[in-house]
Amino acid sequence: MINTLKDIEIRNKKVLIRVDFNVPIEDGEVKDTFRLDSTVDTIEYCLSQNASIILMSHLGRPKGHDENYSLYPIMDYLEEKFNVYVHFSNDCISNESISVSNKMLKKEIHLLENLRFYDEEMLNDKEFAKKLSNHADVYVNDAFGLSHRSHASNSQILKFFDNKCIGALMEKEIINLSEDIDSDSVIIIGGAKISTKIKMIENYINKASHILIGGAMAFTFLKAQNISIGLSLFEEEMIAESKKILSKISDSKTSLVLPTDFVCSKDINSDDTEIYYSNNIPDTCMGLDIGPETSMQYSMILSGAKKVIWNGPMGMFEKNRFATGTQSLAYDIKEFTSKNSLNSIVGGGDTVRAIKAFTDCNCFSHVSTGGGASLKLLSGEKLNFVRSWNEN
Repeated sequence: MINTLKDIEIRNKKVLIRVDFNVPIEDGEVKDTFRLDSTVDTIEYCLSQNASIILMSHLGRPKGHDENYSLYPIMDYLEEKFNVYVHFSNDCISNESISVSNKMLKKEIHLLENLRFYDEEMLNDKEFAKKLSNHADVYVNDAFGLSHRSHASNSQILKFFDNKCIGALMEKEIINLSEDIDSDSVIIIGGAKISTKIKMIENYINKASHILIGGAMAFTFLKAQNISIGLSLFEEEMIAESKKILSKISDSKTSLVLPTDFVCSKDINSDDTEIYYSNNIPDTCMGLDIGPETSMQYSMILSGAKKVIWNGPMGMFEKNRFATGTQSLAYDIKEFTSKNSLNSIVGGGDTVRAIKAFTDCNCFSHVSTGGGASLKLLSGEKLNFVRSWNEN
């Protein structure tokens, strides 16, 4: 069994927390604090227990020590948010950094430099993990965004701690993304490729009332039904698999709903768009967003749901003329969450970026901090971190 923060004793201890501070930083300034804000509950609880806190994270994919990927700009956030003294070490495993951790006073924070300045982090190196473990008495994993990977700071490091647990964010993510659903639940799946979402689709057949499809993956399903899709993007190698899903759905209590119309254009860079029904897309056009009729249909289905899980945008939302479907869906889910007590779960990097562009993450019941990790749980699979925990 995996311990939570409340299951172990951390009072007056030195606590090493693996956080996910992989956030956009430009000109020394953090541009999006969503992931930082998500760790606040864990850090505040540890401070309330009179603990000394050591924070470790990665940022980007640097090749060796690269100041462009330094975590130092996050110092300002930590000092302002927690109003405590914050140390910073420019090397995560140096003797100097370990000495800082060992000499810390209670209720101080020590931020370590980017773990990925060392290749050993992503190689899940045991000796690197052992050096990291010298910082503290207790280990807490609150980096959900990395929980589907086996890296030194969330896998090998477990060997060196008897006193270990997951943080409040990790606990919340696992609960929200692993909960059983009932027949009043609706699943929304978008994005470009069926191949990346097929396990998620299969996981909810015979569980959800509806699976609503959007994005380019809709065209693979349409192609599998011999419907002409013009120049629209699809996955040729997934046609046979799509036919199997359509067959499986037809014998289930779940309805798979495909778009009935699309916003189309002859060129993604053109300002000229037209609305076509899904069975009438011209050979010279491609579908780049769900159409207004589909948006209304999806809204009607959502209005009667008690829970919705959404992973993947409805179109090329990065371009305004193809953003309406995703935007209207975000607004509908926001409204139903507020008025109908809809339990709204949002996962996936593109989906989170979309709702940040159109509305506020706080308007939904739960917005995941992890892309690949959230998809893994929504597909009914176990996280690599969980496997590592059970092995250690």
